[in-house]
Formats: sequence, C-alpha cells, structure tokens
Amino acid sequence: MHKPIKIAIVGRPNVGKSSLFNRLCQKRIAICHEQEGVTRDRIYGDSDFFGVPLRFIDTGGIDPNKKDPFQEELHIQSMIAAEEADVVVLVVDGRSGLTLLDEMVARRILKQKKKILLAVNKIDHDNHKQEEYAWHTLGISNVIFVSAIQNLGIEELLECAIEDIPLQEEEDPSTKPEISIAILGRANVGKSTLLNQIFSEARSIVSDELGTTRDPIDVSMILEKAQLTFIDTAGIRKKKSQKNPVEKFADIRTQEVLKRADLCLFLIDVTRGLTTEEKRIASMIDASGKGCILLCNKWDLVKGFQQEHCIRALQTSAPFLKHIPILFISAKYQKDLSKVFTSIFQVYDNLSLRISTGELNRFIAKAVEKAPPPMIQGKRFKIYYMTQISTRPMRFMLFVNRVDRFTKTYRKYLMNQLRKAYPLSGAPIQFSCKSHQENKAVE
Repeated sequence: MHKPIKIAIVGRPNVGKSSLFNRLCQKRIAICHEQEGVTRDRIYGDSDFFGVPLRFIDTGGIDPNKKDPFQEELHIQSMIAAEEADVVVLVVDGRSGLTLLDEMVARRILKQKKKILLAVNKIDHDNHKQEEYAWHTLGISNVIFVSAIQNLGIEELLECAIEDIPLQEEEDPSTKPEISIAILGRANVGKSTLLNQIFSEARSIVSDELGTTRDPIDVSMILEKAQLTFIDTAGIRKKKSQKNPVEKFADIRTQEVLKRADLCLFLIDVTRGLTTEEKRIASMIDASGKGCILLCNKWDLVKGFQQEHCIRALQTSAPFLKHIPILFISAKYQKDLSKVFTSIFQVYDNLSLRISTGELNRFIAKAVEKAPPPMIQGKRFKIYYMTQISTRPMRFMLFVNRVDRFTKTYRKYLMNQLRKAYPLSGAPIQFSCKSHQENKAVE
C-alpha cells in the first residue's frame, strides 16, 4: 500500500480552484459559487490515477490587496498546503488573462522549491491558447491548459503531476477500525477551535464572525485503538438566517456529513445554554441514529455553577440528552480534551454492541412482566420475540400481534429498560415492528 501523492491547488480568488478540485476528486466536495472567497480552510479529497493514490488539497484565494479579515489566514492556509504537498498546482483564469495578482502568487509559490504546475483554467477551445507565451513569464515551465467544467486537459495535468514523484510505502491501517466523527453545533460555538486544539495546528480558520467555516473539513489521526477522522462543519443556522446561497450550501453539506459519520461531537456554548436551534440539532442527531457526545464548551467562563446543576437543566430542556455523555470543556485552553477521546471510544463500542436474540427475549420477558403492555379496545398488545437487526445505527425488530397497538409510551418504556440493562450511553435506539399476520404472509 502506497502513501498518496499530495497535490495542493492554489491561486488568486475566483479562478476555478474548487471546481478543479471537485473534478480531480471526481465528486463534489468543495462548495463552488461565483461569489469570491467561498473557500477558506484547507479541504482534502482522495482519488487515484491509474492506480496511483492521490490526495488533493483545495485552498482559499490569495489576494493581499483585498480588505478581507480572513486574508492573512487564507495566505497561511495556502502556504501550509504548499509546504505539505509533493506537487503544487497554481490555477489561473485563461479567459481574463495574466494579472499582477497571478504574478504575485506565483512568486510566493516559487519560493517553496516544490514541483509546480501552472493550470490555465477555463480553456474551452484552442482559441484561448494563443497567448501561451505570456503564461511562461511566470517562471513555471509546466503549463497545462484545462477546463474543470468541461473536463478538458485533466488527464494531461495528472500525468504531469505524478511524473518523477516516487511512491512511498504506507503502514496498512486496515486492522484498526475507522471512526468518523462529525463536529456539529450552531455558528460560533468553538467547533474549529476544538479541531485545531485536537491536532495542535491551525487546521481551520477561527474567527468571531458567524459562518467562518463553510466546507466540511476532514482531518485524521491514528491512535492505538483506531483511526479517527474528525470532520469540522459549518455552523447550523436557521433557514431564515441563511442570507446567501453559499450559506445554504454549507448547511446542506453539514447534513450530508451527519449521514456519513459514526458519531457526533455536539458543541454548545455553555454560557448561553441550550437554544431553540440547538434543540433542533439534537433532534436531528437523534433521528439520524448516530452516536452523540455533548460538549459544553467555554466552561472556563462559567463562575458559581456546578456541573451537576447544568446537566440537570440541559436534560430537562432536551430529554434526548439524558442518554448521552455530557462533558464540560474549554477548547481554547485545552481543558479536559482527553476525556473527549475516552468518550469517543466508549460511545463507538456502545454503538457496535451486538446482543443475541436469546438475551433480548429474556430481556423482553422481564420487561413485560414488570410492566405489561396496555389494553387497547379490550385487547392487549403482545410481543412474540425481539432481535437485533443492525449496529451503527442500533436497530431492533419486534415481532408483535398488532403494530398499531405499540404505543409511544410503551416504546419509550422498552427503550429505557434496554438502556438500564445494557451499556448504550450515547447510542440512539431504533425499533421496527412486524405483525404476526405480516410474518405469516412473508412465510
């Protein structure tokens, strides 16, 4: 197994870097929009080219002349990507021609002493190639004309990128489980700060401005027990607060991240308590069947309150929180972050728990004996047997006499009894039912 060749994509704003990144990754990862400055953090995507593993790094547009509070951070993120990469692809706009800003970015990239390719983007036909000599003035010998939208020149770009780059062997992580962890929460609660502190680097741009993070950001680490992939996401906001298409796309991508995650770190600003929007996020996580850990961030700012009182208040406002671990941390000062890793492994083990059918039926017999199902219209709801049909999410199938007699109250009772009998903290439980008549029909 070989390590992927890392290819960083840099350039001034709005030259099509994210479109090229998505084309190279063969899927839509980065948000693309005609608005400048959409991409801010480094975004990674994996693909391969005739069996050669590749890892692409998308970056934000560099423009020091622009009055943008994120420009310094964008420049730092781009330079980190270039330093980390084996190959740097400088993207320029072939339609607008060479600009002074292109020349400035090229000078900065050339200082990296890396293999550099110039991708002249938005070249949809040969007429645009007539000014080829002008691009060579940037001092980059490898000039490739491409169109990310039309999928032109992509193979030539990749061939040139991997040429003369030796492949290195990589340790096979297949023996370790891969745990995907989404960092969720509303805007400005400290998600990016948490990611940066976990990895001890400026992986995400941090700012007091709402909506700083837009694209999901995956970062992985290998511990003795597993390979952990943390995914920083855009802050979830009310739809009426989403002022432009970019913010709407960011919200959609966040919900897509939830689908592919194994569990979530749900961050709240403990100084503000649980807002209506956060209750909606909690319900969304619960409905998804994903594991969850609640992180009460900024605990260093709280004075005169005990954690037990905060936990009681949170669980009262959102019953879903009664069944998940609650940790009090300070991402900024790295307070109690080690407890986060302990909880991640604990919740993942709970999500992966497999209970035998025999055990479940003994459990059902005791639960029914303790509190028999209710009588409805003179007839009692009966459970014949129960079996587990999946882990992650944890789903159970109940074979009953009448599905319509399985009340919400009794469903909640069985879930609570199941949690008392087995270690299921942080693991949502889902019940499905099949009636005795349906079972006969299947047979």
